Amino acid sequence: MSPFRASAAHTERWEHFDFRVTEGVATVTFTRPDKLNALTFDIYADLRDLLAELPQRGDTRVLVLRGQGRGFCSGGDVEEIIGALQRTESAALLEFTRMTGAVTTALRQCPIPVVASVNGVAAGAGSVLALASDFRLLARSASFAFLFTKVGLAGADMGSAYLLPRLVGLGRATELLVLGDRIDAERALAIGLATDVVDDNALPDATESLARRLADGPAFAYATTKSLLTRELDMDLGSAIELEAMTQALLMTSRDHGEFYAAWREGRQPRWRGR
Repeated sequence: MSPFRASAAHTERWEHFDFRVTEGVATVTFTRPDKLNALTFDIYADLRDLLAELPQRGDTRVLVLRGQGRGFCSGGDVEEIIGALQRTESAALLEFTRMTGAVTTALRQCPIPVVASVNGVAAGAGSVLALASDFRLLARSASFAFLFTKVGLAGADMGSAYLLPRLVGLGRATELLVLGDRIDAERALAIGLATDVVDDNALPDATESLARRLADGPAFAYATTKSLLTRELDMDLGSAIELEAMTQALLMTSRDHGEFYAAWREGRQPRWRGR
């Protein structure tokens, strides 16, 4: 547990999704399978707050996002969110859209690697949750749909117009965000939106294998790499090189780097401590 945290206890039980930590792997499971794990106001708020807590827990080295049943996340619940927002004034609407964007920001700024295990449909906000993750493992039956324009809203939502062009290029991002059409797992892999595609029944094992690799690896090195990838998106080359130089010099003093050298000299595998 980090010594640099407030006196309040960590939240161990979250009401609006299932959360558990096992040997360094934290898993969030969306638990509304009858609604294809559609999001509610409470799910958004809990996810935002959990992401703020995770780096301070001290027991988490990787986060997995997954959905219960036959879908990953179908986006905002039509009745509980879209219907309710029809009766909401402008100031509260802005408060809501800022909260949804805060989830994306938290996913990108959280120093812990995030794996989206996409077992079915990832649509609307669900597609952005996967987009904002660091790794996207897709079942062969999975699909993406950035369908915001299909409900009469801007295709740019929750940071999608910032993140998606940087992942798949402006042309493909324009197609996906303007048209909002469904794309299958194989096309997602072909354009760089998926990290890997596996058979449906192999997805749990593939997710566990990647999560275990990340949890057992050099967590400090992973965290700083993710941080630099996020921050260098809008830097010029000189600024990026200077930031990387300062970061690398810092990591050269880390215990994990020293452990690598000791293990190399002794002819064994490193025992990573994340420090």
